[in-house]
Amino acid sequence: MRTPSASTARAGALTADDWAVRGLEILTTEGPRAVTIARLCRDLNVTKGSFYWHFADLEALKGSIAQLWCAQNRQQLTELAALNELPAHERLRAMTAGLIDDGAWALQRTLREWSRTDERVAGAVADSDQFVFELVQDAISELGADPRQARTRAGLLVYAGIGFAHGQTALPKPTMEDVDDLIAWLTEGS
Repeated sequence: MRTPSASTARAGALTADDWAVRGLEILTTEGPRAVTIARLCRDLNVTKGSFYWHFADLEALKGSIAQLWCAQNRQQLTELAALNELPAHERLRAMTAGLIDDGAWALQRTLREWSRTDERVAGAVADSDQFVFELVQDAISELGADPRQARTRAGLLVYAGIGFAHGQTALPKPTMEDVDDLIAWLTEGS
């Protein structure tokens, strides 16, 4: 059996990843301002010394949270890319089904807000948006739209998704039927 090192004993059983995971959970549910050292220490039942064992300051933790989200986002985008096995219409439907997932959009809202002040997050959000846009544009092209139509329609669908994320608390939540209607309307005549 492995004996914990002095550094592990001093820092407790927590790793830097544990701090980042909890930070991302708080960020997702309560927003960037809720991610504080005191809050994390309370939630993780440790002292501030444990925090400073892993991070120089709150900005260093935020960097780790951004890296964690970027890694998770890359994984989700890889899974989206696997949708290329589906016919174009089914691919669009699968991608837009996320429009009605409260948890996914809560995180998207929070990260888009955070991206205004953090270049790492802004870059990850921009990369994600571009990747999704290209997937949607390719699917609409496969349905017969010319390149200009495909670009315009993909933009409308992606912007609609971003709008759904930010307007979800004040506007009616879309249903799968709404999503199907939107896809039908955008692909009409393709």
